[in-house]
Amino acid sequence: MERPMTGAGSSVPVPCSAPVRGGELAGGQWRADAAGTPVLAVHGITASHRAWHHVADALPGRRIVAPDLRGRGRSADLPGPWSLRDHADDQVRLLDALGIDRAFVVGHSMGAFVTVRLAAAHPDRVAGVALVDGGLPIPHPEGLPPEEVAAAVLGPAIARLEMRFADGAAYDEFWKAHPAIGPAWDERVADYVAYDLVGTAPELRSSSVAAAVGQNVLELDGGDGYVDDLLALPAPVDFLRAERGLLDQPEALYARQRVAAFAERMPALRVTEVAGLNHYTIVMTDAGAAQVAAVVAPRLAEADAAASVGHR
Repeated sequence: MERPMTGAGSSVPVPCSAPVRGGELAGGQWRADAAGTPVLAVHGITASHRAWHHVADALPGRRIVAPDLRGRGRSADLPGPWSLRDHADDQVRLLDALGIDRAFVVGHSMGAFVTVRLAAAHPDRVAGVALVDGGLPIPHPEGLPPEEVAAAVLGPAIARLEMRFADGAAYDEFWKAHPAIGPAWDERVADYVAYDLVGTAPELRSSSVAAAVGQNVLELDGGDGYVDDLLALPAPVDFLRAERGLLDQPEALYARQRVAAFAERMPALRVTEVAGLNHYTIVMTDAGAAQVAAVVAPRLAEADAAASVGHR
């Protein structure tokens, strides 16, 4: 279902893969031969590596490596379990397969949680981290049984996984009607949407595996030692907060007060407020990607300098 893209700033990433438990982890990379510290970009809970088009365009001259997490995209057939730790281990295998010793890791949404687990378990492979509207614990709604948490936290994002579509145009229309993404539609968003669609017409569906998503959403509350991993990350840890929520509503995924309270516990945390953008457009628009790049580019320069000193 993939479509060619044309025009400036619309390069399609080159596929890459790595052997992992149960098969091959898929993904893509931009500018594989670029010098300097690579970026490992880890997508959100129902996304794929194609969510990083705009950020890749905003970091010209930099190698960007982005996986399809286990249970999503072209990694959808990889077996469970699909825990944050499993995802982190998969990232190490991907770095190994691509010959990358250390990468600067940028995680969006659930990908930020994977980033934290990766940095905690494999600090020697991580040159720094940036957490984009994710990575700080999200408490479960009180009183809900585990099987209802995903729907309560993700809303339409989880409902989409059970939907079926007659053709690509129908899936396009679904996304164009999405209040957070529809207004930002461009050829890179269209490519992201087309890449996600799998199966056979008229029973096309999202590539994301509901069981994988369900397991991961239960881990976002910070349990199982996650908060300890987060608090132990070396400074600086950049956190970019989108002002608006998953449906472009004024209520953000992270309330400003909650972020401020967590920052008091975590001196390493540097918070950047991203005004006017939502949980999706903070990475899937040129405006959002520019703000991500403004935070990440100086960190990459620091990583390059540290690597140069280390090689002398």
